[in-house]
Amino acid sequence: MTRPLRVEYPGAYYHVINRGNAGENIFNSDRDREKFLEYLEKAVERFSIVIHTYCLMSNHYHLLIETPQPNLSAAIQWLNVSYAAYYNKKRQRSGHLFQGRFKSILVNADEYLTHLSRYIHLNPVRANIVTGPAEFSWSSYPAFIGRIKAPDWLETGWLLAIFGKDKKEAVNNYRDFVEEIEIKTLENPEEDIIGGFILGDIDFVNWVKNTCLSTRHDEKEIPQLRKLKPKVSLETILQAVSDEFGYSEKEIREKGRKGNRPRDIAIYLARDISGVACGGLGDYFGGVSGAAITVRYNKIAGKMAEDESLKRKIARIRGRIVNN
Repeated sequence: MTRPLRVEYPGAYYHVINRGNAGENIFNSDRDREKFLEYLEKAVERFSIVIHTYCLMSNHYHLLIETPQPNLSAAIQWLNVSYAAYYNKKRQRSGHLFQGRFKSILVNADEYLTHLSRYIHLNPVRANIVTGPAEFSWSSYPAFIGRIKAPDWLETGWLLAIFGKDKKEAVNNYRDFVEEIEIKTLENPEEDIIGGFILGDIDFVNWVKNTCLSTRHDEKEIPQLRKLKPKVSLETILQAVSDEFGYSEKEIREKGRKGNRPRDIAIYLARDISGVACGGLGDYFGGVSGAAITVRYNKIAGKMAEDESLKRKIARIRGRIVNN
């Protein structure tokens, strides 16, 4: 079995998910969930992790975790082993409770933490367990909206501060953010995952690659590295952009057409992940100069800073390219 890639550094944020072995329940009673939360509190104390959101379903759990120290694996392994020992002893069972290694998604918090929190809090609604997230007792949502007192180990202030300076205003805005969205239209933020384990924009992905992965060479054991390190062909990039916008490859490559955003996006992605120099890109995109490639790249980079939907679209295209 290949190992999942774990990138750990001080101040990292993660969406952690763990499921029962063979899809079996890991919580069969309120006492089970209470015990898990007791161990979670101990993990906060023991490993100095910060819990921003949680949700305990029947056969899996979700956590949004911040790690001031680079110790995610140690913290989650301790949590899982401790809870599994309790669960097995209570039921006089043996064997694995959880389904292999836990899944962790490294998250650009500024970009995605609010949307992930909403998605996690709406899990019981999407599963038709309750009609509203406040009705579900085993997530952090009731604490966020003041229905119950937040435990000392749950950090609600970071997220709520995004929704208003005044606490009452922040709570009301967060409640609207979560409850007013139509469930059928709710998008899973993790559709934007890059390389199978990073949720963030291109700048964040590149920062992770350059800071945390540049010296890693164990691609055979960790396939995610192969998805982040290889150079992508121009043809692959062009095909992905063509599929997204319905433009022909010829329309994307040829110069001269005004307002050709698919072309600009293709140039942006090609400069970022193909490894081809600007001069070579200029030849490929209709015989323009390398300087013109840089101008197109900077134009899209500027637009992305202003247009969140464009930024998300480019992230999705890039994700499809590197995940194929």
